[in-house]
Amino acid sequence: MAVHKWMLTAADEGISVVSLDFSSRHIGGRLPGWTVRKTRLRGGLSEGVDVVHVDNGRLSFSVLPTRGMGLWKAWLDGEEIGWQSPVRGPVHPQFVPLMEPSGLGWLDGFDELLVRCGLESNGAPDFDQQGRLRYPLHGRIANRPARRVEVEVDDESGEIAVTGVVEETRFLCWNLRMTSRISTRLGESHLRIRDEVENVSASPTEVQLLYHINFGKPLLDADSRFLAAFQKMMPRDARAAEGVAAWDVYGPESAGFAEQVYFLQLVPDAQGWSPTLLKNAAGTRGVGVHMNTKQLPCFTLWKNTGAAADGYVTGLEPGTNFPNPRTYEGRQGRVVKLDAGGSAVFQVGLEIHDGAEQVQKAEQAIAALQAGVTPQVCQRPQAPWCVV
Repeated sequence: MAVHKWMLTAADEGISVVSLDFSSRHIGGRLPGWTVRKTRLRGGLSEGVDVVHVDNGRLSFSVLPTRGMGLWKAWLDGEEIGWQSPVRGPVHPQFVPLMEPSGLGWLDGFDELLVRCGLESNGAPDFDQQGRLRYPLHGRIANRPARRVEVEVDDESGEIAVTGVVEETRFLCWNLRMTSRISTRLGESHLRIRDEVENVSASPTEVQLLYHINFGKPLLDADSRFLAAFQKMMPRDARAAEGVAAWDVYGPESAGFAEQVYFLQLVPDAQGWSPTLLKNAAGTRGVGVHMNTKQLPCFTLWKNTGAAADGYVTGLEPGTNFPNPRTYEGRQGRVVKLDAGGSAVFQVGLEIHDGAEQVQKAEQAIAALQAGVTPQVCQRPQAPWCVV
C-alpha cells in the first residue's frame, strides 16, 4: 500500500506538463474506478488555461491551477453542478483587467463553481478620497497561477488529491503563499478543500479570504430554498431589505433582477463546523456547503435570479469577513492577522445530495443545530456588519 504522486507543475524546476491521463492501471490496477486527466486549453479566452480533471468513479470535478486553484465545474453521475455564466470560460488571467478604474474587472473572468476571493482583500471595490481604486472587486488570488501542482492517490484510503501552491506577492508590500489541497475519495459524493495561507514576509500582515461557491440550473429553480442554522441574519443594503420576507427562497428567472445579499452568523457544532443547504423546489436534489466557523466566521448569501442568459445563480460564501470594502472591514477588525512567518488554515466541504432522503437528512442536521437557538432576522442593514 502506498501514496502515489505525480508532479504536473514545478516552476522552480522548469516542469510544466501539458497533458497527462492516468488511472488505476498506473498503480498496478489497485483501487479501480478513478481517473485524473491534465489538459491545457486552446482558443479564445481560455487559451493557455490548465485544467486538472478528477473523477472518483461517481463525482468528478475540474480544478483550475491557472486560476488560483478554483473549481470550474463538478458532475455527479454525469449531471453538472455549477452555473451557466454569460462569461465563456474558464478565462485566462491575462484577459481579466483587475485594476480597471471601475474596480469591476474581476467579473470578466467569473464563471466558476468555486472561486476564491482574497488574499489582500475580498470584498467590494474600494476607492480613496480622490476616487482612485485601492482594492479591486474580490481581490487577486483567483487570477494568480499556481507555481507548483501535484496529484496524489492513496491506494489504501482511496483518497485522490490535487495540491497547488499559489503566491500573492508585491515587492515592499506583502508576501503570501497559499497551499491548497482539494481531495475526494473513491465513490464519494463530496469533496474537501483545505487551504493554508502563509505569511512568507519578515513583517506581520493581514489576510482576508472568501469562498464564492456558485450554483444555477438545474439545481437552482423557482421556490428553491436555502437552509442554515443561524444566530443572526442581516440584509446588506436597502435592496436586500426589500426581500427580507423571502430572503431564503428563490424566485423564477427575472430579467434585470438586481442582486440581493444577506449576511449571516451561523450556529456551529462543538468542533466549529456548520452545514448549509441549497435544495431544489421538489426537495429531491441539493448541495451542502460545510465550513469551519472558527476559521471562517462570516457567511454571505448572494441571490442573483436574473434571466438565464445573464446568469441565474446564487452564491453560498463562507469567509473570514463580510465582502464589504476592505478599508471598512479593516476598521471592524474583520481580518486575519499573521505574524512574520505565521500561517492560518481554512477548511470547506462541498457535498452533493442526490435524492429526497439525503436532502431530508441534511435538513435534519441543520434543524438539530438550530434547536435551542432563536434566530434573529434583521429587517434593515446595520453597522458594524454593513456600510450604512
